[in-house]
Amino acid sequence: MGEFSSQFEGVTLFEAFVGAARKYEDGHPVIEDAVGGSATYKRLLIGARILAEKFSKFTRKGEVVAVLLPNANAVAATFIALQSSGRVPAMLNYTAGPATILSACTTVKAKTVIASRTFVEKAELQRVVETLEGAELAIVWLEDIAKTIGAFDKAKGFLFRYRALEKTNAGDMALILFTSGSEGLPKGVVLSHANILANCAQVETRIDFSPADKLFNVLPVFHSFGLTGGMVLPLVFGVRLYLYPSPLHYKIIPQAVAKAKPTILFGTDTFLAGYARSAKDSDFASLRMVVAGAEAVREETRRTWRERFDTLVLEGFGMTEAAPVVAVNTPDENRPGTVGKPLPGMEIRLESVDGIEGGGRMYVRGPNVMMGYMRAENPGVLEPIGDGWHDSGDIVEIDADGYVAIRGRVKRFAKVAGEMVSLGAIEMMVSGLWPEDHHAVVSVPDKRKGERVVLVTTTDKANREMLSEETRKMGLTELMVPNRIVTVPEVPILGSGKTDYQTARKLAIEQLGLDDAA
Repeated sequence: MGEFSSQFEGVTLFEAFVGAARKYEDGHPVIEDAVGGSATYKRLLIGARILAEKFSKFTRKGEVVAVLLPNANAVAATFIALQSSGRVPAMLNYTAGPATILSACTTVKAKTVIASRTFVEKAELQRVVETLEGAELAIVWLEDIAKTIGAFDKAKGFLFRYRALEKTNAGDMALILFTSGSEGLPKGVVLSHANILANCAQVETRIDFSPADKLFNVLPVFHSFGLTGGMVLPLVFGVRLYLYPSPLHYKIIPQAVAKAKPTILFGTDTFLAGYARSAKDSDFASLRMVVAGAEAVREETRRTWRERFDTLVLEGFGMTEAAPVVAVNTPDENRPGTVGKPLPGMEIRLESVDGIEGGGRMYVRGPNVMMGYMRAENPGVLEPIGDGWHDSGDIVEIDADGYVAIRGRVKRFAKVAGEMVSLGAIEMMVSGLWPEDHHAVVSVPDKRKGERVVLVTTTDKANREMLSEETRKMGLTELMVPNRIVTVPEVPILGSGKTDYQTARKLAIEQLGLDDAA
């Protein structure tokens, strides 16, 4: 894609927040949350400076500090405070379970966790806290810090709100996010200030937004799309921000959107379909655009939002390792069925994969691609990506106009009777038959055929005859007909909104009475 010049060249995240405050501060709240809190840039930066001073008492510069907080104003102030004090926030996925969360902390050698008692009680995370404390991690409660803030702290916060407590550089570690852990223990993805801000600048060249906009973010900030797209990007460009704590409140979110009147919403296909089912036609009247990622957007979802809510759903594609956005459709260049064109500055190369026709395995390189991983086997050690190319693990096709279409993950192909079969393609076919339901297609071991395909679904209408007829109609191979069907009340979902295929596969193996190593 050639060279890309970011407007944040050489700038740290804290400097970008300060620059936005100087440019866009108008005395009106720039951030609101679901508990009724709101803050102007001035108030946010004063709070961040006060917290930075407090955090510096029990941590040191360059240290990784774990953050266990929901989408609320406090997480933005905490994040900016850690940037100001030169600490590196590691955002914990609080939906992942105690053992996984502890593994994430151990992987990045975090010794301290910043949390909120109110949140831990509401989200019932007591077992997580007990596990972390049992492993001798220090839990620092924001409520306790609040009690220690006096008039002198506030005066100092006001005077020095535009000044970072510690000097950092754009190329330094700024943030650690974690992979979902669906392929083993979560890996820490290490991003620099330059990575995150380059991605914000890349998105801004494609999608038109301004301080007149208001973004409603339901995607948790432990998720890269929720953090970069849903918190950093709006704050550095003066876009007003509404943080909502859980994307799973299907009945409440449409009402909250109707009340907050945002112009932009971020979501995933699963969440958008859920909100549409609960919403009145007028609930999303203020929206002009929905940007969806994390999973493929079904035509049914697109049509529902277009016809009922008169809102364009733009599909994009990203990965934590790219901070996260790699490609996105725009109002002017929108090709449904693709994830849009690569962002400026992104280089993509495809390598052919045995047994898979058309497209190839995608490798990406660009200013937004991570510094490297931290792994459980080598805690606290940054493993850089040598030549800058990151293996996405995705099979994609790029058409003559440059639009990228995702055909599936390399790991989401099964070898059935010697042929490679795309589990994602089967899932899209099933979704076309029963769009109101949720489906996950997984592969399980089979002694005779190598692997067999199982459909895990919430519909009780599914049968092999209908699936067989649909594959014939679509001109697909009979190998794409799921071998078995497992009906469940709910298909498991990760906190990021993606289908939890690892758990879905376990469900299939249990229900079919299979041996995992069959």
